[in-house]
Amino acid sequence: MARVVVDPITRIEGHLRIELEAEGGKITKAWSETTQFRGIEEIVQGRDPRDVWAFVQRICGVCTSVHAIASISAVENAIGSNPPKQAKAIRDLVLTAQEVQDHCIHFYHLHALDWVDVTKALEADPVKTKAFADSIAKTAGVPSWKGNTVERFAEVKATVKSIVDSGQLSIFTGGYWGHPAYKLPAEANLMAVAHYLDALEFQRSMIRIVTVFGGKNPHPNFLVGGMACSIDPNKSETVNQVQIDQIAQWIAEADEFVHRVYLPDALAVVTVYKEYFDIGASVPNFMAVGMSGATYSGDPNTGDKSSPHTAVAPGVIMNMDLANVQPFDPTKIAEGIFSAWYTYSGDAKALHPSVGETTVKYTGPKPPYQWLGDADKYTWSKAPRYDGKPVQVGPLARVLLAYARGHERTKALVDFAMGAIGIKPAQLNSTAGRALARCVEAVTSVEVLGTIFDSFVENLKKGDIDVFDSSKWEPSSWPAQASGFSFVEVARGNLSHWVTIKDGKVDRYQAVVPTTWLAGGRDEEGQQGPYEASLAGDGTHPLADPDRPLEVLRTIHSFDPCMSCAVHVLDPEGQEIQVVVS
Repeated sequence: MARVVVDPITRIEGHLRIELEAEGGKITKAWSETTQFRGIEEIVQGRDPRDVWAFVQRICGVCTSVHAIASISAVENAIGSNPPKQAKAIRDLVLTAQEVQDHCIHFYHLHALDWVDVTKALEADPVKTKAFADSIAKTAGVPSWKGNTVERFAEVKATVKSIVDSGQLSIFTGGYWGHPAYKLPAEANLMAVAHYLDALEFQRSMIRIVTVFGGKNPHPNFLVGGMACSIDPNKSETVNQVQIDQIAQWIAEADEFVHRVYLPDALAVVTVYKEYFDIGASVPNFMAVGMSGATYSGDPNTGDKSSPHTAVAPGVIMNMDLANVQPFDPTKIAEGIFSAWYTYSGDAKALHPSVGETTVKYTGPKPPYQWLGDADKYTWSKAPRYDGKPVQVGPLARVLLAYARGHERTKALVDFAMGAIGIKPAQLNSTAGRALARCVEAVTSVEVLGTIFDSFVENLKKGDIDVFDSSKWEPSSWPAQASGFSFVEVARGNLSHWVTIKDGKVDRYQAVVPTTWLAGGRDEEGQQGPYEASLAGDGTHPLADPDRPLEVLRTIHSFDPCMSCAVHVLDPEGQEIQVVVS
């Protein structure tokens, strides 16, 4: 039996540590350990609730907008503010633009190198690479992308050669190049590296939509009661016709990139690695309040359903039973701390987030430590449960919910992909299934982005430029005590913020984020969190080489963990290391 530590495992936003026990090339036990404490929920106590969004969006340096929107929606629910239609449309545009950008970043910059051997691109023929790119576009039913040219692939091959020859791998440092688990042909590797570089430019361009409405990125500006940007197509100092025309162009570029680059690339990768539809299955329970971007100020079952993101009703799927979607009940959410370094007042084992607590009680060893999994408490992540059960959230949960509810576009995309690959719906609960679901969602999101924008522009033409509800801005208009909450479906899954306001100040604040749902550890019943279950749920997850745990990276990265920036496993000098404890 070998004990393996991968720390940190994330390529961005990490301090995620995975501890494993493996025997006979299979993982037998796993522990998901969040090793960084932030405490932002405590920082906002006593502050003006109208300012809290600016603090909590610092929970993450990438997903900034989503926390801001969740916060202002929760505060609006508490004080009774109702933002104008155009303000909600802008929030929908911001959320959707970031969603599309985020999924592309994940596939190309956070997950692709788990499947793509960069050094093998040197063996590719640029002419054959173009033929390969054209063929997978045809298989996906889309025109080949304009960037798929012999000249571009030759240029990228020369760039990779110069990087390898220099001995300084730059952005490709830390890969397990040459690992026998890499299976893509040389031409696929060259194409993927070219698209990796193209996606860097795409994601920079795409986020400009957020910048137009938020003034900057990261950490754009928002406003309780609406949006901080004023709109007048005829004035230079506001969001005007020039910027509206630019946004239309960026949306068109995004649509092209997702359909002609991301979709065929993702289908090609998961087809080559088809065995990963039988690897990495996690808990068979899924929760979502709608499609990506669905935003509810208050109970999703009774909230505003005017957004195109809310075309799919909230629901919960238990035991992978797609024929029996259960109604979503926000009162069934609770966060436990059995495996986390916190304490609750009284004898509470789990608390609903409306009365949640964030009281630190660290009982772990003094860093640097060799092993954490021998103790009951081993992580800073709480363990959220729905009706006492661990659930998956994120693109897979939303796609399965939309599929089960008969959402036409989602069903068409999923059925096409399953037919082309040769898999069944149950196999979507897997490492490859999560990658495929994220791509399906990128397609539906970029398509609805155009719909939202067209509606927004039509309302502008009718003279609707109101983006702020001032009726509840002053604290004198609020109750002496009020509570509110919000649910937002963001890139990595279900996000909820919960606030209690007393005498105009924040009295209690909790955020239940997607990665908490997924990365949380064991509960008092011994149930593993989704990350842990995906690696050690059935004892069949492969680990061929403990010194190069590529299979582990593939599965954990398929969830898109949201911690602080890190790349594979590095020592203080930037050299790749692994820790194997016998």
